Amino acid sequence: MESVSREFVRASPRLDGMVVSAVGYRTRGERPGLHRGLPSPYLTLIFSLDGPVVTGPTPEQAGGRDADRTDIVLGGLHQSPAYVVRPEHEAGIQLAVHPLAARALLGVPAAELAGELVTPGAEVLGRRAADLRELLCEQGGWEERFASLTAYLRQRAASDASGGSVRPEVAEAWAWLARHQGTGTLRGLSRHVALSERRLTTLFRAETGLSPKQAGRLMRFQRARNAVVRPVAAGAAPDLARVAADCGYYDHSHLVRDFRQYTGASPSAWLAEECRNIQAGSYGGGEE
Repeated sequence: MESVSREFVRASPRLDGMVVSAVGYRTRGERPGLHRGLPSPYLTLIFSLDGPVVTGPTPEQAGGRDADRTDIVLGGLHQSPAYVVRPEHEAGIQLAVHPLAARALLGVPAAELAGELVTPGAEVLGRRAADLRELLCEQGGWEERFASLTAYLRQRAASDASGGSVRPEVAEAWAWLARHQGTGTLRGLSRHVALSERRLTTLFRAETGLSPKQAGRLMRFQRARNAVVRPVAAGAAPDLARVAADCGYYDHSHLVRDFRQYTGASPSAWLAEECRNIQAGSYGGGEE
């Protein structure tokens, strides 16, 4: 039986905050199963360097004939986990893209990706993205791959033809939510950007696909998830009550409810599933 190996390599794309994190991954000898792709306040862009990424909104669909299969994955902002088939071996590069950079990097606002859990990336990015994936597969090392990917994204940003920019009120609303780590109120946010709550929600949803309240909840959950992961990566048990208090939840039960919505499991059950990947370095860094 092939021994299990996991490799996760992080890079820091110098793209003016448009890409929040970049991770190259390669695993071998895994027991086939399902992985939960969790909601986050960032878009997901994956270039598979192995076979297609197979996903579905439920475990049954991911494992069936109706599963989505694509070599380049684009994921919008969503409110429930995506189930990803974990094969015996896989490799790729996964980026967390700031949703307000979607126009510049992807050519569409993030809201256009919100209708489907996963969108085939070549349908949005075009033939050059498929050519880039072939190049990444041929290249021999992570540094070379990250350099090629960064050059491609810089060129897309420089030739942005999305036909419009993000409204300043929406950009400031996102920044305000991020500063408050998802715990601010819609009333306080609307006052800050000098728009009515209804108008702000309409503009924000048209750009991102989420309401400000939904985006704030994702930011808070992302912070809580990272706080839960850090002690596990160091070989310790997380203090969930402390995490809940630090991240602005009413209590431990409130944190558990969010975990159940966003992961489909309790915090302890999700950690048990992901413990080996966490300790191998697949989580954390660059996304807070």
